Formats: sequence, structure tokens, C-alpha cells
Amino acid sequence: MISTMPDPAKPSAKVLEALGLAEAKLTLFKSGLINNSWRADTSDGNTVVVQRVNPIFPVAINNDINIVTKHLENKGILTPRILPTVGKKLVLVTSGELWRLMTFIPGITRDILENPRQANEAGALLARFHLALSDLEHTFENARLGVHNTPLHLETLKNALEDYKTHARFNEINPIGELILDMASTLPELPASTDRIVHGDPKISNIVFDEVTDNATCLIDLDTIASMPIIFEMGDAFRSWCNPYGEENKEATFSLPLFHSAVIGYMQEARNFLTVEEWRALPGATLTIAIELAARFTADALMERHFSWDSERYRDASEHNQVRAQSQISLAHSIREQWTTLEDVIRAAIDS
Repeated sequence: MISTMPDPAKPSAKVLEALGLAEAKLTLFKSGLINNSWRADTSDGNTVVVQRVNPIFPVAINNDINIVTKHLENKGILTPRILPTVGKKLVLVTSGELWRLMTFIPGITRDILENPRQANEAGALLARFHLALSDLEHTFENARLGVHNTPLHLETLKNALEDYKTHARFNEINPIGELILDMASTLPELPASTDRIVHGDPKISNIVFDEVTDNATCLIDLDTIASMPIIFEMGDAFRSWCNPYGEENKEATFSLPLFHSAVIGYMQEARNFLTVEEWRALPGATLTIAIELAARFTADALMERHFSWDSERYRDASEHNQVRAQSQISLAHSIREQWTTLEDVIRAAIDS
């Protein structure tokens, strides 16, 4: 369980009234590192989600989400939708806080994949999501500039190693940072990739699975929706889905069976959505995202600016971020050790 503090304060009676939930029963969702979310069960048997949106997101992101999810719904893709407030607004802004009401998606989420079938389902769902949005013409109000700008994140790490030498954990963190910079120096060059509308954070915990069939049904947490190169989306997905030990384990490994199943699942739904060059770039993109995240977590271990950390398992945010960084380093090593086999998986999928 991730937590920085005691449970966040529930929405006030004024907020609940403005959202039309004055008599609703609220239950806090423990998952999620950025927004505070509650399940709200109403007296007439309906269930919705109430969110206190993190101020890092501009109000305009809700317009983007509304347009994208309406398009998805029209294409028959299950998706959470923003529900209007009592005042017929997309969001409620009060006392410096941004509140949002969304439809509830039943099912379960998980932090790691348990078997190749789930990886196949995840790949197929992400493919359907991408295909459904491929004909949407929309200029995003929240551009998310700098996301997956690997050189920028590496430069941030370099600066942190220079600027935070007095940090209490610097002697522990510095070797980790230097290792990451060394690993980054040999990253493969990635080809140009077309910008497409993507989820932006397709980690496994953002996929809802049906409790009975275990089919992947829906992508949630849509504040990251953006237009960006597709290979970064795919690389981010694979580095999350194919790590069976999770992002809190220093001995993380990259699972070839999960990777193979995820690739097949995506390709069965959207074989021609990616170019051959983009398909071939996916091992490199996955490795790049792992190194990029390692750099971000290591910089955060010095700058201590991450949104959340597990106060039950770690002494402070810096220690937690060290573990996160070491997990991604271990994952990157595992990817490199299996490099030829990963390329063979892609090659066989393309030729099949």
C-alpha cells in the first residue's frame, strides 16, 4: 500500500452537495499516487467515483478527457466518463481544490500480471484503445510537454548529482546515478515515431480486469492522455506489464513469456497500426523507458519531490525512490540480457 500521510480528508458536505452526493456513502480507494479518489454509493443504488484532482493537472485536462472518452464510448470502448456537477459543469472548483465526478468501472486492478493470458488481454485492450482514437482530431489543451523526453530526465539527474551533494543519502545515491548515466550512454537510437493519441501511462494498475472472466475491460486514470510517439507508450506498457516482481523489488526481471503474449495480443488487434520500424524499435523503447524512470526516481531520491511513498516500509521518500530506481536498473539489465530473444519475438510476430 502506498501512502504518505493518513487517509486524505473526505470531501466536505458543501462539495458533496454540489456534486449531488449529499447522502452518499464514501469509501476511499487506496490505490493511486496522484489523485484522491472515493467510491460513492448512493441511496438509490448507483455507484460513482469522486476525485480530488491533483493541482499539477490544469482544469483544461478535463475538457480533453471529456472529448476523448466520448469518442471512445461512441466506438464501443468501455471508458470512465466525467459526470456533470449539479451546476452542469465538468468540474467543481472550490476553496482552491478541483473536484470531479466520474462513472464507476466495476472490476479489479492489479499491480503485477500473474500469467501470459493477462498480458495478452492487456495488449489487446491497449490496441483497441489506440485504434478507437486513431481518427480523433483533437488538439490537447494539456500538452504534457517533456513526457518521455529521456535526455531531459538524464540532464535533471546530472544536475541533481551536482546540486544535492549535501543530501544525507548522497553517498548511497551517487553510485546509482552514475550507473544510470553510464547505462544511458549506450542506449540504442530510436527511430522517428508518429505522434498518436495515447493513454500516456499504460502501467498495469491502470487496467481494469473483469472479476469473473479476467478479461481486460477498460483503461482508467486518463489525466495522462496526450498525443506523443507511439513507441514510448508501448515501451512504458511493456516495462510495466512484463515485470512479474513489480516496481518495488530490487531484483526485478523482464519476463519473456509475458512480453511475447502482450505483443501477440496487441498485434492480433492492431497489426498494421505500428510500422515495421516501430515494431522493431519496441525492445529499445522498453529499455529506454526503464532507464528514464530509473533516472527520474534517482533524481527524486535526492530532490524528494515524488508524489507518494510507502511510510510503512521505508524510512523516508528518498529511500523508497532508491528502491524504485534500483528496480528499474535491474529490469534494464534483464532486458539487455535477453535482447536477441526479444528481437526474435518481434521478428516472428511481424512475419506471422
